[in-house]
Amino acid sequence: MSTEEFSQQKSDKGSEFEREPVPQSSLLWFKSFVGMYAGEHCAGTELMIGPLFVAAGVGAFDLVAGLIVGNALAVLSWMVLCAPIATRARLTLYYQLEKICGRKLVTLYNLANGVMFCFLAGAMITVSATAAGVWFKFPMPGLSDLYPNSASWVLAVLVIGALISIVAAYGYQTVAKFANIAAPWMVLVFLAFGLIGLGQFITETCTEIHSLSDVWQLAETQIWKGGQPLEGKVKFTFWHVTFFAWFCNMAMHIGMSDLSVFRFARKSWYAVASGAGMYVGHFMAWLSASILYAYQLHLNPENTDVLPGPLAYKAAGIAGLLCVIIAGWTTANPTIYRAGLAFQAIVPKTSRFTVTLITGGIATVAGMFPAFAMKLLEFVALYGLLLMPMGAIVFVDFWLVKKFGLQSNYAEISGKAFNWAAGLTWFITLGVCGWLVQTGRVQIYFVSLPGWFVAALLYVLLSMVYQRKIRPVIGK
Repeated sequence: MSTEEFSQQKSDKGSEFEREPVPQSSLLWFKSFVGMYAGEHCAGTELMIGPLFVAAGVGAFDLVAGLIVGNALAVLSWMVLCAPIATRARLTLYYQLEKICGRKLVTLYNLANGVMFCFLAGAMITVSATAAGVWFKFPMPGLSDLYPNSASWVLAVLVIGALISIVAAYGYQTVAKFANIAAPWMVLVFLAFGLIGLGQFITETCTEIHSLSDVWQLAETQIWKGGQPLEGKVKFTFWHVTFFAWFCNMAMHIGMSDLSVFRFARKSWYAVASGAGMYVGHFMAWLSASILYAYQLHLNPENTDVLPGPLAYKAAGIAGLLCVIIAGWTTANPTIYRAGLAFQAIVPKTSRFTVTLITGGIATVAGMFPAFAMKLLEFVALYGLLLMPMGAIVFVDFWLVKKFGLQSNYAEISGKAFNWAAGLTWFITLGVCGWLVQTGRVQIYFVSLPGWFVAALLYVLLSMVYQRKIRPVIGK
């Protein structure tokens, strides 16, 4: 396709180059990715994730040190594994997988991926709706609720979900622009959450603060005390925090979903922009949220509920509610965008704009059911594990297979609709990881690390067997 044709395609409404490399004229500058990652990862869901660490009985040092190390590993995963491939191939994950795995296997993968993205976005819409519940004073679901409990709840989710879907449908540049506008304000509100919560602790415990060491002592003795976890929770150590921070976005970096995002980047080092999300959202915002929850438990140890809207309102009033609504919005936007790309790859003749609107509708319906948000941590861990093997396949196929005398983009070259080497790698790796978790040999927080190497090795070995019979045909 010529430059003129690319320019014409770019001018078409909703064009996102779903089945073409992104042209030079459509590449984005560094600040677009800073705003997107800060907005996506400094989100209303942080007010659900942050309290996990308090509930898990983590100590102050283990939490702070674990978040520093784990978030650094996440940023490196984007920079080393994901972005270099994205800026060389400039293809969506879904089209790149189609070249490697074949149409039929990728259709199965895209369906699973898109559905999981819809559920994830639905949880984020749920979070925003908890803020609306405080504002308009309608009943909200509790932690044990699986279904919507009022017509007002359904209406609030419907309105918020519709607005989010429309923004996502207009494409990545609109998503990035929205995030750039909202992110700076949200960051300040999350910082205020932490400072207000810390001030409440100081007042309530009559602690005198003269230095940072006094603040640290308060953190160790009152906030992250390192005691026993709440009933039903796993005790968190430094390693739990490190791997949770590293792998909670595994689907995006190691799983390669953000190939679809960084294909717009002018340089691969732009992936360092993910640090804006990790150290603002997954460090400062998690700490701030956990302080608010720790203070809630300090006042009433029996009140273990985690509802982002009320939690934010008690700390910062109307500003807190606005932050939860917009933060959930900026997180759900790119999630629905990614899900739309996954579904659009299944039905390529349908416009991405239309597919994304439908996808947003699915996510909105999911958001009406609070079970997805209340089980968010388990869902995120499962989602990362599900996509991890395909990320390993993309990495090995792009960088390593030719060193073993094998063909990259095997399905495209051979005309196969189902690459059994890739398919078996995916299924066997998930089976091995599931067995390790179910038998208690490895916790779900850690299993994806050995799982990645299992997938990489399997793909090389299975490709050696599978490609042998068609190699002469390809040679012709």
